[in-house]
Amino acid sequence: MNADHAKAWIAARVSRETMERLELFLTLLHHWQKTINLVAPSTLDAAWSRHFLDSAQIYDLAPQDATRWLDLGSGGGFPGLVVATLARETRPDLSVTLVESDIRKCGFMREAARKMDVPVKILTRRIADIPPQAADVISARALSSLSNLIDHAKPHMTQNTCLLFPKGSSYKAELETLSDDWQIKGETIASLTDPDAVVLRFQGVNTRKEC
Repeated sequence: MNADHAKAWIAARVSRETMERLELFLTLLHHWQKTINLVAPSTLDAAWSRHFLDSAQIYDLAPQDATRWLDLGSGGGFPGLVVATLARETRPDLSVTLVESDIRKCGFMREAARKMDVPVKILTRRIADIPPQAADVISARALSSLSNLIDHAKPHMTQNTCLLFPKGSSYKAELETLSDDWQIKGETIASLTDPDAVVLRFQGVNTRKEC
């Protein structure tokens, strides 16, 4: 899906106000990208498909009754700040926490959230240093291998936590590194942005078992 189609896909599903916030997000991304490497420079012109739609597509995959969303390694705000922007009008009870150790990236996300008027909690800390979050949903994008992502997520999971991890074409090999229990509970959902990519969704996995 190209950038124009991705933008149209999002615009057809959100309010005018939400779309204006996302457009402001993109403007700020272009401005801050001049001094901070928020996203790969080669992807900036295709940001609507490579970043915004790739983030937005996971929003509808989360349980509708979720109230606590934890995004690990949020970087330039993908997917966490996009999720928080979408939730602002449609799911105001959803609390979104972004975790990012890079101070400058956190500065960008705070400024973007302030200008978009999007409520979000930003933790400028290493993932290993944050206290247990008991999250209903945990997401991470372009952060680490699947087994590492699950290790990062475990301290913050309950028995009902939903994990949402967008992955590229190597996802099958990464799934094979997990225990049978995780593999059985995992769902592969086709990505809207890349025919070779998926969103991996896990829910109801016994976190006491090793991957």
